[in-house]
Amino acid sequence: MDQNIPSQIAPPFSGYQKLVIALLALLQFTIVLDFMVLAPLGDFLMKSLSITPKGFGLVVSSYAFSAGASGILAAGFADKFDRKKLLLFFYTGFIVGTLCCAMSTTYEMLLGARIVTGLFGGVIGAISMTIVTDLFAVHQRGRVMGFVQMAFAASQILGIPIGLYLANIWGWHAAFYMIVIVAIGIALTVVFKVKPIDKHLAIQSDKNAFLHLWHAVSNPSYQTGFLATAFLSVGGFMLMPFGSAYLINNINISQAELPMVFMFTGMGSIIMMPLIGKLSDKMDKFMIFCGGSLLAIVMILIYTNLTPIPLWQVVVLNMVLFMGIMSRMIPATTLTMSIPDQKDRGAFMSVNASLQQVAGGIAALCAGLIVTQETKSSPLQHYDTLGIVVSVLILLCGFFVYRVNVMVKKKGQA
Repeated sequence: MDQNIPSQIAPPFSGYQKLVIALLALLQFTIVLDFMVLAPLGDFLMKSLSITPKGFGLVVSSYAFSAGASGILAAGFADKFDRKKLLLFFYTGFIVGTLCCAMSTTYEMLLGARIVTGLFGGVIGAISMTIVTDLFAVHQRGRVMGFVQMAFAASQILGIPIGLYLANIWGWHAAFYMIVIVAIGIALTVVFKVKPIDKHLAIQSDKNAFLHLWHAVSNPSYQTGFLATAFLSVGGFMLMPFGSAYLINNINISQAELPMVFMFTGMGSIIMMPLIGKLSDKMDKFMIFCGGSLLAIVMILIYTNLTPIPLWQVVVLNMVLFMGIMSRMIPATTLTMSIPDQKDRGAFMSVNASLQQVAGGIAALCAGLIVTQETKSSPLQHYDTLGIVVSVLILLCGFFVYRVNVMVKKKGQA
């Protein structure tokens, strides 16, 4: 089957498929929100639990690295169970970890809770992507990914403002309690409404979990997909850590105006993601990726060399920049998801998710080595250099995504 078959040929989504898409999007919303809400709550947490900036950095990074480790550990077992049961197991652990975050009264408790949350939460994205690949044809996945990726934008528009609002009224614990309550409702819906997803069990050949992991990691085709994902993640994560500091210290955006920038960017992403997903089902995915990469490079080079400009211009530039980033992410992720055989999908997605987390952590670390700041309120230096580095990484990523595209087309023709 050709990966570029127009979506009109495919039947429309059934009611059950729409339910699965909605549940996966909501799952991603809670996972992303749990990770992203920590930074805005930083001031609350540091004052409440007497945490140093270095200690808070460890709290943030502990989630990413524990999530990366759990993905590798779970990869060998990811294809040995019903996907639904596996999803519920890890999502239950994520809920327990988030509840422990809400109940933390010391720095050590919070650090431990974040590690637990990362161990379980880091695998859920991989399981979700595996379910998408199992339940949806290749020429439907772009649209599905467009809706599922909306979770990132929704967390910016709804989750973080609501979490901060609750934190201002009842304390920082309330934001985590909110996530727990929403997650429990989603988990119960999965229990009663989602059918077993176990067709892959009939074609398993590896009896040993570690042998299964080795076969996935050592497969040359899969390795190309892993490299594509790693470079895709590094390029995105290098700009993120210093985004707010750059806007405030270099562009002179106030703290009060900052939420507006994120809100409008998120709204633009919510509109664009389904459109990009639909477009990637109708056109060549790699061409859309190339167009998005070119737009992203141009916008990054402009954005990282800005001088103080009006707020509305900052909002417009951010929206166009994210349009370029999403035009890369959705087709590239959809292509990468199509690489593994059905019997290896769980293992492939788990390793892929781990690399994504670890690559993101390394990217943030490298960005910190490039960008400097003389005082807490002085402009960031070498942010333009960071823009050049990211642009080069985007070009390198294009090489690996091209190789993935060739493999997927050959597989479709076969």
